[in-house]
Amino acid sequence: TQAALGDAVGLSAVHVNRTLQALRGDGLIATSGTKLRALDWPGLVQAGDFDPTYLHLKDPDVAF
Repeated sequence: TQAALGDAVGLSAVHVNRTLQALRGDGLIATSGTKLRALDWPGLVQAGDFDPTYLHLKDPDVAF
């Protein structure tokens, strides 16, 4: 549910609803009942300003 998704990511159900509406309106996702389908993965990456380099350490010897 949108409420469960909001709880998982720390957002209100209203914000989740508005975000999903915007993503649907932009043609990036489609929803049907409880299912969400990514229609435009590169568009979602751009919309989320996703940078995959954060997953890789520049210096593996550095301990956090």
